[in-house]
Amino acid sequence: MHTELKPGRELALLLTLAGIQFTHVVDFMIMMPLGPQLTVLFWISDAEFGLLVSAYSLAVGLSGLLAASFVDRFERKRLLLTVYGLFTLTTLGCALAPTFGMLMLARIAAGMFGGNLSALTQTVIGDVIPFARRGRATGLVMTSFSMATVMGVPSGLFLANHAGWHSSFIAMSVVCAAVGTLAMLSLPRLDRHVAQARGQNMLFAIRGVLADANHRRALAMSCAMMFAAFTVVPYITLYMQANRVLLATEIPFIYLSGGVVTLLTARWIGGLTDRLGKRTMFQRMLLLSMLPLTVTTLLQPVPLAPALLVSSSLFFCMNARMIPGMALLTSAALPQFWGTFMSLNGAVQSVSMGLATWVGGLLIQRNAQGQVTHYWLCAAVAVAASLLAYVLSQRVKMHTAEGAPAPLAG
Repeated sequence: MHTELKPGRELALLLTLAGIQFTHVVDFMIMMPLGPQLTVLFWISDAEFGLLVSAYSLAVGLSGLLAASFVDRFERKRLLLTVYGLFTLTTLGCALAPTFGMLMLARIAAGMFGGNLSALTQTVIGDVIPFARRGRATGLVMTSFSMATVMGVPSGLFLANHAGWHSSFIAMSVVCAAVGTLAMLSLPRLDRHVAQARGQNMLFAIRGVLADANHRRALAMSCAMMFAAFTVVPYITLYMQANRVLLATEIPFIYLSGGVVTLLTARWIGGLTDRLGKRTMFQRMLLLSMLPLTVTTLLQPVPLAPALLVSSSLFFCMNARMIPGMALLTSAALPQFWGTFMSLNGAVQSVSMGLATWVGGLLIQRNAQGQVTHYWLCAAVAVAASLLAYVLSQRVKMHTAEGAPAPLAG
């Protein structure tokens, strides 16, 4: 059963959840463009900086596995506010870190708490939003990813360039405090699931999720979906600069234009997901995404406009399969295991992202001129992972909020 809210309260809740996602995504993304400042300031190598970025993702995956064993044992609002408060404090800790070691510890802590936020927000959507409107609701919340690209990261870089890298994290802590206040006001009490979880062994929920074959198929689909994206996406900037596809000064336009495109189309994709069906929309976008994934890895020096057309198409397709994909995943979980399933899914996605980035790094090479070669192999792996996700999505069974199977056409 889901908790019914009045339309105004429901919209306020979704906007608050989008704000939580926004701060979490910016916190993750802002580290990568800060690399030049941090490597000079802390006298660290590129490999050590890569470890700093990877540590966050690994902490996210670990926290998801840990949270999966207890997330359904607590009332959602209190748990979300507690986790978000600790995330805010650890983000502030990043700003105050005086050494590389302390910054590493702060990033791991931020990943441990921030890693649960995505799963918790998706779980609240599953608790509150009826099945028929879940695609549109997911689309609204996921506009936060676009806003993070369009506004969050550029704003953070502007502050870092003018007031030092610490200022980016200080500003993020202030935004987190404001969003946390809104969450206190807009989140309803959600505790119907607690009675079912009370008295269960801590590992009972995880066993319950993994014992269900449909859950396992859905998690495998989620893994393949993320793997397809992160063999290619992390190396776009590296490839385009090293191969002189774009000038260094033109690189920010990739993220700005891509963010604008996904921002303007997210709600439209959410509406199409509800009208055409979650499975149908996900599969169509998977197939469509193979084209820009491949073209991106083969792109040669071109004027800015064609390059932005390719990169924006890739951003659009990644977002357009993520929205129905997440709606499909949320609907695949049995209601009594929503929280545990989404926490496990968050962990699976984080590990998949890390592995895909690692594989992509092994595939690409450098020639004598310093240009990136064999990037097309990353696209080949991405296409294979997309096809695997397509096949798995055919076999994922969806449930309504009441637990009854949804029509297979959805």
